Amino acid sequence: MTNSISTRLAVLGSGPAGLTAAIYAARAGLSPIVIQGIQPGGQLTTTTDVENYPGFRDVIQGPWLMEEMQAQAEHVGTKVVWDHISAVDLSRRPFRLTGDSGVQYFADTLVIATGAQARWLGLPSEEHLKNKGVSACATCDGFFFRGKKVAVIGGGNTAVEEALYLTNHSHDVTLIHRRDSLRAEKILQDRLFANEKIDVIWDSEVVEFVGSGDPEALVGLDIRNKRTGEISRVEAEGAFVAIGHKPATELFAGQIELDEDGYIRIEAGTTKTSVPGVFACGDVMDKIYRQAVTAAGTGCMAALDAEKYLAAQEFEALAAE
Repeated sequence: MTNSISTRLAVLGSGPAGLTAAIYAARAGLSPIVIQGIQPGGQLTTTTDVENYPGFRDVIQGPWLMEEMQAQAEHVGTKVVWDHISAVDLSRRPFRLTGDSGVQYFADTLVIATGAQARWLGLPSEEHLKNKGVSACATCDGFFFRGKKVAVIGGGNTAVEEALYLTNHSHDVTLIHRRDSLRAEKILQDRLFANEKIDVIWDSEVVEFVGSGDPEALVGLDIRNKRTGEISRVEAEGAFVAIGHKPATELFAGQIELDEDGYIRIEAGTTKTSVPGVFACGDVMDKIYRQAVTAAGTGCMAALDAEKYLAAQEFEALAAE
């Protein structure tokens, strides 16, 4: 591999947002490079059944969907490389990205699609039962628990919103919170307390996700009351950990404008960041929807925004001659 690679457009991240950006950029003749990062394919590669991505009547597998997206991107002219970017310099043009491989990438434009990761409790049983009843996205997976008992762990806006959403599928939703009051906005709390399908367990933390059966699946949660130390079990076939997300923006701190939660700020109605020529799409800038289809949509927007930026730059250069 050469020590340096130059491109008109580099895409950081290979989830739905990054690969969609690459597809549109390649079709526009920009010959983009996608740098996959440490989790090629993004969060969908850790998701088994996908039922809500448009265009598929039957349930599809997350990893398969990402393989198809990558194949499409490569088919139309995208170069996909496996590398992890450890440093970026957005202070000069072309932008400089340094990979762990030692390769320097120079890009006229940059699309940041590094995504965000759900925060988990960190329990071994949680990891063991992921995709077997334990999830971090009610909108993605709530449909699979129609008519079943479910639990939500958390006390902020996300947790309350997830609990309310789950009442569309379940008649028995339990919210488990480690404090004696919620952090969510009052209007959300009012809606939660008014919903007869939702019970709240206060001052309690999950100590174990309990699985059973063959194939094994979640059957309950063991929780500890933080005041009394008493351990009890909550029956549930679905458990949704809703304690927030962490956007992958550490690389860009101090170089690009971030919001108070670490998400990249963008100009309203666009994917433009505070640095001209740098665009952001997907979960790294979207703290509200966080769906594969919305990520793909913003990936399309980022590619179109980048294409317009490059065209304007070229026009200015010709006019200056």
